[in-house]
Amino acid sequence: MSRHVLVMTELRSGTLRQVSYEALTAARKLAEGGDIIAAVFGRDLPDVTAELQRYGANNVLYVDHEQLKDYATDAYLEAWTYVIEEKNPSVILAPYTAIGKDVSPRVASRLGIGLISDCTDVELLNGRIVFTRPIYAGKAFVKKTFREESRVFATLRPNNISAEEASDARAATVDKVSVDISPKSLRTVVEDIVQKTSSGVDLSEARIVVAGGRGVKSAEGFNVLQELADVLGGAVGASRGACDAGYCDYALQIGQTGKVVTPDLYIACGISGAIQHLAGMSNSKVIVAINKDPEANIFKVADYGIVGDLFEVVPKLTEAFKKTLSSV
Repeated sequence: MSRHVLVMTELRSGTLRQVSYEALTAARKLAEGGDIIAAVFGRDLPDVTAELQRYGANNVLYVDHEQLKDYATDAYLEAWTYVIEEKNPSVILAPYTAIGKDVSPRVASRLGIGLISDCTDVELLNGRIVFTRPIYAGKAFVKKTFREESRVFATLRPNNISAEEASDARAATVDKVSVDISPKSLRTVVEDIVQKTSSGVDLSEARIVVAGGRGVKSAEGFNVLQELADVLGGAVGASRGACDAGYCDYALQIGQTGKVVTPDLYIACGISGAIQHLAGMSNSKVIVAINKDPEANIFKVADYGIVGDLFEVVPKLTEAFKKTLSSV
């Protein structure tokens, strides 16, 4: 049974986010010969047709509008809704990112569509679409499907589906979509965006994350973690405890009320392992825990554990990785 699949892609600084390719890979599992439509939203959009085509899109929609220049809920709600109604896909896939979390439930409510959020996998079983998502702070997984598949809507957690280029990629048609977004219909308007300094590695998509908790003890203590992250080409994260203590910005928070990350390597430094934090990182492929307390809960989910002072262990790891990577 062929299905038309619509993928809501996401740009950051003019570049497609990795999760967009992951969503297209998932779409190919479900389409079974149907169209794979990739929608791109923003203002003065770059030409990303070639990239999307390589991952299986055979129709690319450019939704370019002044009100989509910066993210605002009302504007993106109008744009997403318009595209879905115009294309009438049987499956809609979107990233489980800050934007996806905000817009998807609103669109689902407006159009009367069921939504399964934060999916880590998607597959076809006996002709039905089955989604896998974590429950109980990542301690278990549940498989879900829709009773009626007239229209299926799901958001995909980044870094869980391996992005693979299509072996049978087809030439993509390109459509420029004109959507009516009246400024008068918007309840809020983005006046300005202040960019904070960062290492340039997006925490939610980083393949390596070095995270600190209250055990880091100070804002200066995070410099030790940043040095290790820089050597590994990773990003720095934090527990809520570290953020609440004022050691770092809440933009770095990982956990139930922060970001959800699934990197290849997660190094937890001075983090006790509260269940709320585990909800945001327990699906990491490899977890290394560094803590002075041998009874810390973080060791229960760690693949490797080091009982010791992070201020002694982390600098040694940094030097060891420097030597190893310099010889590669």
